Amino acid sequence: MREQQCDYVLRTAAERGVRMVRLWFTDVLGNLKSFAISHNELENALSDGMTFDGSSIDGFSRVQEADVLAIPDPDTFQILPWGDKGAAEARVFCDIHHLDGTSFDGDPRQVLRRHVRAARERGFTFYIAPDIEFFYFNQPEPGEQPVPLDRGGYFDLTTRDVTGDLRKQTIRTLEQLGIPVEYSFHEDSPSQQEIDLRHDDALTIADSVMTFRLIVREVAASHGVYATFMPKPLEGVQGSGMHTHLSLFAGDDNAFFDENDPYNLSPLAKSFMAGLLRHASEITAITNPTVNSYKRLVPGFEAPVHLSWARNNRSGLIRVPIAKRGNPLATRIEYRSPDPSCNPYLAFSVMLAAGMRGIEQGYELPDEAGSNLFELDDDALNKLGIGQLPQSLSEALRAMEESELVREALGEHIFEWFLRNKRREWRDYKTHVSQFEIDRYLGVL
Repeated sequence: MREQQCDYVLRTAAERGVRMVRLWFTDVLGNLKSFAISHNELENALSDGMTFDGSSIDGFSRVQEADVLAIPDPDTFQILPWGDKGAAEARVFCDIHHLDGTSFDGDPRQVLRRHVRAARERGFTFYIAPDIEFFYFNQPEPGEQPVPLDRGGYFDLTTRDVTGDLRKQTIRTLEQLGIPVEYSFHEDSPSQQEIDLRHDDALTIADSVMTFRLIVREVAASHGVYATFMPKPLEGVQGSGMHTHLSLFAGDDNAFFDENDPYNLSPLAKSFMAGLLRHASEITAITNPTVNSYKRLVPGFEAPVHLSWARNNRSGLIRVPIAKRGNPLATRIEYRSPDPSCNPYLAFSVMLAAGMRGIEQGYELPDEAGSNLFELDDDALNKLGIGQLPQSLSEALRAMEESELVREALGEHIFEWFLRNKRREWRDYKTHVSQFEIDRYLGVL
């Protein structure tokens, strides 16, 4: 099968006049990395991989074990839409290996591939559909506050404007790269946008999220606009999340669907949800990996804070959307805490690991939270047995450090490196004196 896929790539590259191929991969934090090869090297890259110095990539090799191998995944080969006429460029995602051909422990893409393979061995395909939010701003000068392009709100329809044109061009570019879009609209905050990707298997969607973030920025930059996936760039308004719709399929059948259940949720779906709820605090450092992530996860801005689930109640961590016309294929759950700063390969891996742990151990799903949890005080929440997500990166790292599930899900290499890196980020944040502190204390203390 791989040989046929490689033949297709080589034939397509020749027919389309591809002169340069960009090999893409990510570091542990989810930053897209790339190096380019000429079309003459493509056949060699597909058969043997390309060696590069892994010690220069965060979370990869140490200096004494520097060289690693990038092996292209031919399924991900796409012609890029901005190449010169007659000299097209293409991209292909790579899996990173040691020089002896074994999988490299620091490669986030192979972490997700491992979890997807384990689910498949149990007869399941893991499907994901992310709702990705982001902001457009005028290009800021160093030290300046971001300036929104509009004052629009949720679903606002305005006359022809910059942000609407940027969304349309972004969607056209995504579809040129084989990434189908289901919805797009203006989100609630000024200059905030949302584009929802159509569901696909987890590895394909993780690749699509990485491509999406690049395309959004590229299109914005071509118009002199700055796009950001920072979770909370503006004070006093909603931040950007990446609500993630999840389902397991057994062949063509939705394993989350049960027509005899009042919620149409199968026992397997309920155990999966219970796993996510029980391990949510442990995986939050991965799904919400920055200091700024926790400025979004606060009450009052429609971001989830409470470890609960409900149908069509957006104050909980897990929402069960009501499927259109009772369509069994559309039964799914929505995990609402992740934000678009996360590494999608690692975030999807820990979500799947938590859900599968719930299935394996037969976790019991707690009762549905029927009320608006944002309106309840701590005493009322405690009586209901509803806990909270970590309220800072420091809390999230402590929960992660104690988690056997996350250590196993990520592997020792990534687990330890991620903790070291993020503890350093927290230390830097703790010693920073913000403008808030200057304004509040300097003149009165």
